Amino acid sequence: AIDALEMDNDEATSTGNDDKAISAIKDIMEDSHNEVKRLFDATKAEWEKTYSQNFTVDAWDPRVDPPPESWRDKVEELDLETFADMIEKDGKGKWLSHLTMIKWEFRLPFEDPRKPMEPLEKEKLFRMLTGESDQTLCPGREVTGKVARISDFGAHLKLEGDVPAFIPLRNLSDGHVESAEDIVQIGQVVTAVVTEVKKSHMSVDLSLKDEDLKKSPSSWERPASLPPLDLNFDTIASQQIESDKSKERDERLAKMNALLGTGKSSSKSNTAMGRTGKVTNRACGHPAFRNKGLHEIETELKETGLVGEALIRPSKSNADSLSLHWLVREGVTKIIEIIEEDKDNDASIGNTLKIKNETFGSIDELLARYIAPMNDHVESLIEHEKFRKDTSEKEVDNELLQMRQKNPRRAAYLLCWNEKYAGYASLRFIVNQTPRSHHVGITPEGFFWCNSNFSDINYLLNAFKKNPSGTSKSSNDEHSSKASRNSSSRQSRWSSRAPSSSAPRQPPTWAPPPSHSSTSSGYSRPPQPSLPPPPQHAYPPPPPPGNSGWQQQRPPPPSLPPPPQNRYPPAPPQ
Repeated sequence: AIDALEMDNDEATSTGNDDKAISAIKDIMEDSHNEVKRLFDATKAEWEKTYSQNFTVDAWDPRVDPPPESWRDKVEELDLETFADMIEKDGKGKWLSHLTMIKWEFRLPFEDPRKPMEPLEKEKLFRMLTGESDQTLCPGREVTGKVARISDFGAHLKLEGDVPAFIPLRNLSDGHVESAEDIVQIGQVVTAVVTEVKKSHMSVDLSLKDEDLKKSPSSWERPASLPPLDLNFDTIASQQIESDKSKERDERLAKMNALLGTGKSSSKSNTAMGRTGKVTNRACGHPAFRNKGLHEIETELKETGLVGEALIRPSKSNADSLSLHWLVREGVTKIIEIIEEDKDNDASIGNTLKIKNETFGSIDELLARYIAPMNDHVESLIEHEKFRKDTSEKEVDNELLQMRQKNPRRAAYLLCWNEKYAGYASLRFIVNQTPRSHHVGITPEGFFWCNSNFSDINYLLNAFKKNPSGTSKSSNDEHSSKASRNSSSRQSRWSSRAPSSSAPRQPPTWAPPPSHSSTSSGYSRPPQPSLPPPPQHAYPPPPPPGNSGWQQQRPPPPSLPPPPQNRYPPAPPQ
């Protein structure tokens, strides 16, 4: 078409040339479109014949799907791996990835290697946000959750993994329910059955009706995403297993009805009816709680590496206790036992948590009043000038010996972490020639040493300087009392006065001054100054020594002086 336009350029007019040019371009575009379509159909037919009839262009990746020999181009004849090894041996870097990119740029110029972004479907989004799938959370499965809020339409719960759930009023009981508060209370842990999973709403509908709880799992609708049951599936064995589970479910329902019959139980006897005493997982949605084992918690804390972080898990030894794992420093975790009291059932967290003599009302209060102060004390300990953070006890002892050699007259001391007991510091010192140590505990109140708590590490060090041996206060008092008794039993180095007797002191009596010529058995004491005469009291002096005491009736008070002579004239008569 272009050649024909060039040949007729001189003969035709300009208007005719424009019409011919437009028609020629249209012909070119149509022929090109037909040619491209023909090539595409031929290529598609070839690939369908090679691979399968379900060949789709969108899912086809030219970099992966076709074998390398099917390209049959000059670029495939190049041995890029060997060439890249030669360049690397010459010390010019690694070029294999660059050469591969250049090869595909020759084959597919201006091709975007990235896959197109696929929109998230509701099933995939639900799985990403909650971690649950149709296999783990489906209708007919029993779940345990904690009541978070009560509305006019039902009760809102939180399941494990912070999955929101909802129990409508019609599913709270088999009978008519006026208000959800008549059945459940905020903070109560209940076990219900899943009736529907609303992935578009990111919520799960539950039911507490006996009719739904007694239904067998096989009677619920199976999700379409799950594969169908095998034709050789043992139905009889499955029904036997379901019957055994239904008996256990009936027993649990009887206990639940006894607990929920009057709403929130107010007596310990009603609360104990829902307890079995078995060690089980807790229905707790707190971010610091994990239903995991010892090794899993230790691994999680060490992988995060957040010093001061604390995680709580159920104790495996007792149904009424929890284990608190506190990361004191990198790689070292201290385990603290928490006693639970006033529990609603086995799967709930106790309303009262105790660590030794401390009582807490919730996990948040425990972390704020127990763990947070200890983290502050650890930080103040590490920042102290006498503390050696990344130094072992043996290295600290060597440093103390060097300090002792430089200054033999001075007692040296340093602080470091205790390698034997987690959560303890080691106060290491040297007085003579052998390094010694004391254990220093870290508590919410401060630092524990020598049966005493110190709010600051400097106060502890001051007490240590006064008493390096670390003996307790009671022993010091006993030692001082023994010394006082020994000193009182022997004569004074200054005089030969007799030791004071244990007789009670008598009230003082007035006596004449001693004579100047009187001397004691020791050196002559200076004369005492003469005392003024005793005052003249209207009542008699105290009884002499040896009397049983003062008289029972007090003598009358002294007579008052006469009234003063008024200088004013007498008042006129009325």
